[in-house]
Amino acid sequence: MERVVITGAGLVSPLGNDVSAFWNALLQGKSGISRIDDWDTSGMKTSLAGVVRDFDGDARFGKKEARRMDRFCQFALAAAEDAIRDANLSLEQVNKERMGVYVGSGIGGISTLMEQTEVLRSRGPSRVSPLLVPMMISNMAAAMISIRTGAQGPTLSPVTACSIGNTGIGEAFRLIRAGGADVILAGGAEAAISEISMAGFGNSTSLSGWDGDPARASRPFDAGRDGFVMAEGAGILVLESLSHAQKRGAQIYAEVTGYGATSDAYHIVASHPEGKGAYLAMKLALQEAAIEPENVDVISAHATSTEVGDRSEVAAIKRMFGEAAHRIPVTANKSMIGHMFGAAGGVEAIALVQMIREGKIPPTINQETADPECDLDFVPNEAREKNVRVGISNSFGFGGHNAVIVLEKFEP
Repeated sequence: MERVVITGAGLVSPLGNDVSAFWNALLQGKSGISRIDDWDTSGMKTSLAGVVRDFDGDARFGKKEARRMDRFCQFALAAAEDAIRDANLSLEQVNKERMGVYVGSGIGGISTLMEQTEVLRSRGPSRVSPLLVPMMISNMAAAMISIRTGAQGPTLSPVTACSIGNTGIGEAFRLIRAGGADVILAGGAEAAISEISMAGFGNSTSLSGWDGDPARASRPFDAGRDGFVMAEGAGILVLESLSHAQKRGAQIYAEVTGYGATSDAYHIVASHPEGKGAYLAMKLALQEAAIEPENVDVISAHATSTEVGDRSEVAAIKRMFGEAAHRIPVTANKSMIGHMFGAAGGVEAIALVQMIREGKIPPTINQETADPECDLDFVPNEAREKNVRVGISNSFGFGGHNAVIVLEKFEP
């Protein structure tokens, strides 16, 4: 079987639109949460979100091309192009028939749908854009990346809600390992900060109602947490077979060694209270990687800042790691970037790659009041230096989807 390595990464996020800016902000414990300022949030449960700033699709792709893509698709394409550039991957020299794209979106082009619904109501059906459907459907991020790169291998758009990024990375890992592809761009994208989605999440009592400093709103594992903060962006990684990467002299950032995917089979939105599906996904991922639980150096938690979700993840970690659970640092990126839905797994995988490369673990910010049921080492409020050889990243989604990946420091 082929070994699978990571050779490039690109992202768009509330903490910056390149890996370096994003990573430095994480280490400093900065928050990307701010007040929504481009539409009226009156009547909403919250006015806070992890909004991507300083992203100009028109400037990046040209007005004509940008207007043919929803915002989530623009994010995905930008992140993919940056990942390819970061990997120093020459598209002219890649066998396009063995290059794939595994990039999904949980909600797709919801803003385009709402805009065109308004056009329908105010101006009639003849004025609805003929590009509505291709701009709206969630597979278009993967499709556009394939079109722009010429990738003719498997191009899939996994839809596993908030675990999409890890699903894409994990399934890409499996295909490359089995010899079915040389290169796959994998991850996720989302741009769902809209009136309709915020109203829906707010009425489901999922969102934080925090009314103070936006930077303090997302507080995973803290006793004062009251829901997640919506965010947007994209995270894409370049996965390659080791033989392909070595043949072209690529720089190798980390190795993917395990993947576990399960279902809670429990509820459409609530996590299993005992974290059964999460535990099983971690177990399967570590088994595939042939890693003993006590040898894991860091856990990148899903940790959305909901009362039940965070508690169930802690229960799953305790069951999986036993006594070692209290010794392994657990970091929650969403404390700073909010919940990026389908983009979360890809972005958080990039953060884990950086932990392995630099030997530093970002903090979980807003740790102010301890929750007795969330009593692990959450790297509170300040980054920590630690040699990270093995890390796992957890992603869980509505409907009970669970996806866990294992990344390791590359050893030739």
